[in-house]
Amino acid sequence: MAQRLATEYVQTTLQMTEQQLNQFLHSAESCHVHPYVKVLDGGGQEIVLEDESGEAVHLPLERKGSLYICELSCRLVNPHLTNAVRKLFVACKGDGIVNRIYQGFTMMYYYEKGSVRKIAEVTTSQSKLVYEYKHTAGELQRMFQLTEVEQEISRLYQDINFWLDERNKAVTPEQIAVIDQKLRLTTHKWFALEA
Repeated sequence: MAQRLATEYVQTTLQMTEQQLNQFLHSAESCHVHPYVKVLDGGGQEIVLEDESGEAVHLPLERKGSLYICELSCRLVNPHLTNAVRKLFVACKGDGIVNRIYQGFTMMYYYEKGSVRKIAEVTTSQSKLVYEYKHTAGELQRMFQLTEVEQEISRLYQDINFWLDERNKAVTPEQIAVIDQKLRLTTHKWFALEA
């Protein structure tokens, strides 16, 4: 199995409430990471995650209403820091691109609201799509709500009933032949739509 060399967060955005931020700061210790909040000039804040070896990652925070917004681009090598940022990214339903870098190739994960939407394997010579999220349930629901076919079937059913009534009233063989032809065409369409 290939060993990951690094993880890159490219143009990622995290949104968290104060409660989520506090929960993360309390849980980061279990990842062997020491978190602290640093107040910057101008009143800004950043989370600093530092592992036992002294390596650190800085996560800038901007307060917008009741949310903290973190726009992040960084490269992580340390497994403890990588794990801590990954947990924060998933918990805060992050958006952006996460590159997992291996010897000879990179796996690019495209996230929306904390869920993987697409995975691509990128080498120096090619890019190959590995996975792409398809909202199958939503697509099926949309198709189910389309009523055009049902309306056409209902109209054809009414036409068939009309021509059957007309056939019962017909007196000449020519009238019956014309009506039978119309019934044949209408029932053929009806069966095709029902299938």
